[in-house]
Amino acid sequence: MYFGSDNQTGASNQVLQAIISANEGACDAYGEDKWTKEACEKIAQMFECDAEVFLVNTGTAANSLALACMVEPWDSILCHGQGHIINDELTAPEFFTHGARLVGLDTNEPQLSAASLSKHLDQGAVHPPHNAIPKALSITQATESGMVYSVAQVTELCSIAHQNGLHTHMDGARFTNALVATNCTPAELTWKAGVDVLCLGATKNGALAAEAIVFFNKDLARTFVARRKRSGHLLSKGRLYGAQFCGWLENNHWLNLAKHANAQATKLSQGIEAAKTTRLVWPTMANEVFAILPNATIGQLRSSGAVLNEWLPSFLPNELELSDSESV
Repeated sequence: MYFGSDNQTGASNQVLQAIISANEGACDAYGEDKWTKEACEKIAQMFECDAEVFLVNTGTAANSLALACMVEPWDSILCHGQGHIINDELTAPEFFTHGARLVGLDTNEPQLSAASLSKHLDQGAVHPPHNAIPKALSITQATESGMVYSVAQVTELCSIAHQNGLHTHMDGARFTNALVATNCTPAELTWKAGVDVLCLGATKNGALAAEAIVFFNKDLARTFVARRKRSGHLLSKGRLYGAQFCGWLENNHWLNLAKHANAQATKLSQGIEAAKTTRLVWPTMANEVFAILPNATIGQLRSSGAVLNEWLPSFLPNELELSDSESV
């Protein structure tokens, strides 16, 4: 019983078969192969726009390279206080941006609010040039708490950011899970709502190692090719990435995988809510479930072979009351 992370599952058979098929014979290297070209074209078509698309193998590389194209080293990047880029990517964003500061907001809330973003930006730089100026906003979709931003929420956040001169980035490691939860189109949840750059994750949703950086604002992509090469993220046998995305996208496989994951999370949540001794911290909107369990139950699960992780106390709602015999 693996409840630890969607990183713990392997690739889907359809994606693996696509890799095996692409492995036959010789082809152009460094992303000039037919699979990579097809994958990038399909992604652009899927978003109904002339986007610039690049492929890498990790979400950390995707997010960090994208943000590096959006800010200067002396700028700051605003994000949710629980965001992956500020808590789980060591200092990779700072490394790739050469020092741009990450600033987390609404840490004890499951999502970043428009009110908090506006308040922070209204304060301005207290003492320029001694304070970093915000130049990018990063939204995690779905959030680390499993919450999904609606189209209206994304639109409002991006509008506030653009009005204040910030570019907008979406960390979409679980974008497909959020997409099927909102029942809207990829375009509606991204560039039509104001997102400039999306990091589209396939790894957590059926791929082996495949992430796409989608530049809706193509002007921001002008330095990406050089940055990717300089950082060691230009793969010689680029067909490995392209083939994964081709297999992932074929016949709506990516959407079906996310629908299944979300449905399983909902089923699990319903069982937790129905039990007398367990409850949820936040409603389950995508494929992440946060449950309050008796410590004895956690011990029994682990002794039976279950893998599950405690959530950080600093990320929990301030109003949440736990007894000494419970954990999240």
